Amino acid sequence: MSPNNASGNGQKSPPAGAVPEQWTTGLCDCFDDPRNCIVTCCCPCITFGQNAEIIDRGATSCFIGGLIFCLLAQVGVACLYTCSYRTKLRGLHSLPGDSCDDCLLHWCCIHCALCQEYRELKNHGLDPSIGWVANAEKMNRGATTMPPMTLGMDR
Repeated sequence: MSPNNASGNGQKSPPAGAVPEQWTTGLCDCFDDPRNCIVTCCCPCITFGQNAEIIDRGATSCFIGGLIFCLLAQVGVACLYTCSYRTKLRGLHSLPGDSCDDCLLHWCCIHCALCQEYRELKNHGLDPSIGWVANAEKMNRGATTMPPMTLGMDR
């Protein structure tokens, strides 16, 4: 196992001595995005599905993620699945916390946690509401429209 994969779950750990970034919004800042807050309160499976698709870079579709959430919610254990995506998100953006915190947070405040994760993705330039393919296309367009970098000084 490499030093950047100490957890063994495929997520990179920040380099030793690196200071983790902070969450861009607080857990209870749900009204920073009122539309997402309402959607998450009424149907958290939608927000979770959107987040999961972006975090998994399209490997999990919004529909499948939401469906799994709904099925697990029926037996009261959705948080055991959703907390793993918070852990993945933290790994992707070097955010503070640990797996136990993620689980406890999703157990106690799943709606607030899903809203915070959605906002975090948006604040990192990704829009969960449009899906992974559209985000990837948007990133590719941005990469091709950047002016070329030159070495040295221009006259």
